[in-house]
Formats: sequence, C-alpha cells, structure tokens
Amino acid sequence: MSQIVERTVLFADLRGSTSMYETLGNAVATAVVTQSIALLARIVTNHQGRVIKTLGDGLMAMFATAAPAVAAADDMHESLERIGTPGVNARGRMVPLKLQVGMAHGEVVEMSGDVFGDAVNVAARLIDHAGDNETLVTANVIDALPAIEQSRFRSLDRMQLRGRVEPVHVHLLESMRRLGDSAETAFGDVVPAPPEPEGIRLLWMDLNRIYAGTSLPVILGRSPQATFIIDDNRVSRSHARIVWHGGTFQLTDLSYNGTYVRFDHDPEVISLRRGSCTLHGSGMIGLGASPADATSPSVRFEILKFADTQPQSGHEFEFKP
Repeated sequence: MSQIVERTVLFADLRGSTSMYETLGNAVATAVVTQSIALLARIVTNHQGRVIKTLGDGLMAMFATAAPAVAAADDMHESLERIGTPGVNARGRMVPLKLQVGMAHGEVVEMSGDVFGDAVNVAARLIDHAGDNETLVTANVIDALPAIEQSRFRSLDRMQLRGRVEPVHVHLLESMRRLGDSAETAFGDVVPAPPEPEGIRLLWMDLNRIYAGTSLPVILGRSPQATFIIDDNRVSRSHARIVWHGGTFQLTDLSYNGTYVRFDHDPEVISLRRGSCTLHGSGMIGLGASPADATSPSVRFEILKFADTQPQSGHEFEFKP
C-alpha cells in the first residue's frame, strides 16, 4: 500500500571513514563508523524523525516538517564534533568525523517502508555539492520554516544537480556557532553590508571566463553540468565550489582527491580536503593534484575589480554576467 505525503527528506553522509580504516584498522574503524551512524539515528528519532535506511557510512531519514529536520542536522554536526575520531592524524590527536547533510522538502511516495520521489533524489544529490560539516537545503525547506529560522540560511544560488534537468536553488545552513560569532547584539552597531562583489577570472587551457554577481557560485568539475568544466580524469564531477560571502571569494573542496591552492606571492601549497579557504590576489587551483605538478589540471585564478573586467588588447575572455 503506497501513499503520497509531504515530508522533509534528509541524507547524512560521513567523511573520513576510508582513511580511518587505513589508520586504525578494520575492527576499530568499523566500530567507530557503526557507533557514529547509531548516534545519527538516535538524533533523528529524538527530533521526531524516522530513519528510512542506513547507507554504509550514512543514512536517509524523513521528517513530517522542516523545522525538526534542521534541528536534527544541527545536533548531528555538534555531536560529531564532540566525539572525535582518535588517531587519524599524524599527531594522534582526536579528529572529528566530517559530516555532509542534504535536505529537501516536498511530496514523496511511501511504499513498503521506503520513500521515493523528487525530494528524495534532490536531497541525495545535494551531498555531492556539500563541503565538510555543511548542510545544504532546497528553497522548499526554507519556505516550510518559521521566519526566524529562515535567517540562518545563506543562498548559494541555483545549482545544476546530477541527473536533473532543471537547476535547484540551494541554501547553506549557517552553524549556530558561526551565527553566534557574527550576530549583531541588541545594542550593537549595525553591521555594514558587504561591498559590491568583485569578479574572479578563471583560466584553464583555452577556457577563460570571469564570474561576478548572479553568475556565482561557480562549480568546478568534470560534469557537463559544472559551471567551469575541466575535462580530466583526476577531476571529480563536482570538484570544488567558489562562492562570494562576506566580501570575499571562498573556495570549498567537494572532491575525493582534494583541491590545492598556491598563491603567486607564496610558494607554499595549501591542501583542502573538504575544507575551505579565502581566495585573494592571484594563483593556481590544483584539482586532484598539486599545482606544483606540471601535469596536474590546474586552474589559474585572478581576483578582479570591476574595472579590470573590461577587454584589454591582446587578451580574450568570455564574460559571464
């Protein structure tokens, strides 16, 4: 017997389990992953949700409304930060597991204990675009929340999700900690609005484009749906994301092989493993390999003022409005 209902669907995926098996051994790593998934399942239940299925190092859950689903995502991130994973890094320190959450709201079909529908597919695909410890949601989730909760989300604009024809408007849930650090007090000064966004120029082989304003965020990847396509086997389908936030361009790694950054003024290469960094000046972004490797698929970036986006003699590029 099947029924069509309106629900919020949540996918949660743990990152770091592969290196954990290598570092801690099969027995210990299996115990850590199993206990972590059990913790996530308890959090779902505590917030009036239902676990539909576990997926190796992740799970799928469903909630009657959006608010408890968002509360569950908050609880998941905070709980995993507290428990950590011993012995993963070189110094043997406690390193928290990384968590990605994707969430969509809409009509789903319940049948034989499973759930199907567009909201399920979209929530699952959002994981591909989420960085470590990020929760991405659709606009339908925002619309289903109380007004006070909606202010916690930052728009990442419309994204092309794998296997879907129409792009989806995606929002990023700001963590309670980050929100508390940046929130204005009742008697504080008004925080000035960030300046008009500058442009960012990306160059790879004969591909030369400038992105600013409504053309952001930019997804770098091998997929035909990526904004900036790099055709190389070392590049993931959705490898990295560039957004404009708080007056800066932020690069977030979304891949399994890592993203690397080298600024022109500094020979040191920064390694991002589902992490983020602020882009400034100019330099190289290595996708799947360090830009120090001459054979790596590396994208050159330049942060521009609007005046710099005008065509110059002898230099051709495509402007993305």
